[in-house]
Amino acid sequence: MISRYGIFCKIIETGSFTKTAELLGYSQSAVSQTIKALEQETGTTLINRRKDGTLLTVDGAAYLPYFQQIYQAEEALERKEREMRGLENSVIQIGTFTSVSRNLLPELMREFKKKYPGTRFVLQQGEYTNIAGWVRDGSVDFGFVNAEAVPDMEVSVLYRDEMVAVLPEGHPLAGQKDVSLAELGREPFILLDEGEYSVPERAFAKLQIEPRIEYKVYDDYSILAMIRQGLGVSILYRLVLEGFEDGLELRPIRERLERPVALLWRNWETMPFAARRFASFVKEACVEHGKPL
Repeated sequence: MISRYGIFCKIIETGSFTKTAELLGYSQSAVSQTIKALEQETGTTLINRRKDGTLLTVDGAAYLPYFQQIYQAEEALERKEREMRGLENSVIQIGTFTSVSRNLLPELMREFKKKYPGTRFVLQQGEYTNIAGWVRDGSVDFGFVNAEAVPDMEVSVLYRDEMVAVLPEGHPLAGQKDVSLAELGREPFILLDEGEYSVPERAFAKLQIEPRIEYKVYDDYSILAMIRQGLGVSILYRLVLEGFEDGLELRPIRERLERPVALLWRNWETMPFAARRFASFVKEACVEHGKPL
C-alpha cells in the first residue's frame, strides 16, 4: 500500500490523477480522496487541478521536497523489510563445538540456504566457557553449549549426547561389554579439554576417583590419533566418534555420562532477525527428529 505522500509524488511525476490511478491500480476517486485528505492534513491547497493537467500551488511546491523525502524513506523501509523477509545479505554468527559443527549444523545450514540463499554463516569453534563469553559480549548471535555449564544464562536443550570409553585396539578393557570410571581412571588418561566445565572430571570427582591424566587435549580428533598410538584411553562423545571408529574400541560406561546440548542466547528479542530465524529452525529440526539429523 502506497502512502498519501507517495501518491502525491506520483501525481507530480506523471502530471495526472488519471495516469497515477492507472499506474497504482487505484480508482481515480480514491486518488482524489487521498490528496484531499493530505490537503486537510496540511490545511492548504497543494495541487491545482486543470483540464490540461495538474499544477503545484506555491504551498504544494514548498511541501514537495519533504513529501519526497518521506516517500523515499518509505520505499527504503519497504526494501529493507523485503530483504529481511528473504534474509538477503544476512550473516549468522554462531559459537559451536566439534560434534555440533560436524553432526548437526552442515545439513541444517544447507536446508536453510535453500530457503534463504542470501544468508552466510560464520562459525567460531570453542568450548562452553568461551562460547558463553562470545554470546555475552555479542561476538556471536547465539551458541551451542552444555546446558549445565551455563546455569546463569537462558538456554533451550536440543538433545542429549552420551559419552563412551575409547580404547586402543586390543586393550584389556576391550574384552568387557562395558567399563567403569574406576577402571578408566587407573589407565593413562587423555582428557578432553571442555573448558571450566568437564563432564568426565566432575564424574570422577563425584566418585572420589583421581584419574591418571597424562594429557589434556582440546581437539577430539587429536585424541583419537593418540589413542590409536596407544598413548592412553579417553572418554568422548558418541556423536564425535561416528565414522571414526577404525583402530579404536568403544565401550559403554557403567556410570552413564552425557551432556544436554543446548542453544544459548543473550536476548531472544534483540537477536538479529536472521539468527533468530535460524535458531528457531534448529530447534524445530531437533524437536522433530529428537536428535541431530
